[in-house]
Amino acid sequence: MLRQVKGRIPAMSVEAAFDVFDAVAPEGWRVELIEGEIHVTPPANGEHEEIVSEMSGQVRDHRKDLGRYTGIGLYVPGASVSGKIVPDLVIAPKGSFTDELEYHDPGPVLFIAEVTSRSTGQNDRVKKVRGYARAGIPVYLLIDREADQAVLCTVPVGEEYTCKVPYKISEPVPLPEPLGFELDTGEF
Repeated sequence: MLRQVKGRIPAMSVEAAFDVFDAVAPEGWRVELIEGEIHVTPPANGEHEEIVSEMSGQVRDHRKDLGRYTGIGLYVPGASVSGKIVPDLVIAPKGSFTDELEYHDPGPVLFIAEVTSRSTGQNDRVKKVRGYARAGIPVYLLIDREADQAVLCTVPVGEEYTCKVPYKISEPVPLPEPLGFELDTGEF
């Protein structure tokens, strides 16, 4: 592992430190490298997971041809040198991630959803929006529990989504193609 030199741990790159944190994180903890900062998050609470499960189920009900992935790692260009992100829910064509890699190219991703937590909500609202837009993810849905909103982000250009439409949680959210159905947020 690391050898101490005169009582100090030698300097290492953020990416190398990320690899150390990722290797020693307890089961269920999420380690992400977002815009050059390492974020270590404990397992999500029940409400968070219920929302992710409901979204995944609605996608399954409407689009059986698409894969629903939770806990899949993605390389998100520009989020940092390595850009290692683990979204709450990723929708992509079935078979998009059949290799044994931990982090994947986001090219096949059609939709990403994040559900805020108090400790990581700012990353979901700001840094991940920029990273997902840079990666060209066509649809990003932010379920902002603190604001009681579902924010639908589409048309990525550079570091921004040019179309951001907020919906009150409880209202249906019209998901554009390739999903093409209304997400019932009243189930959250």
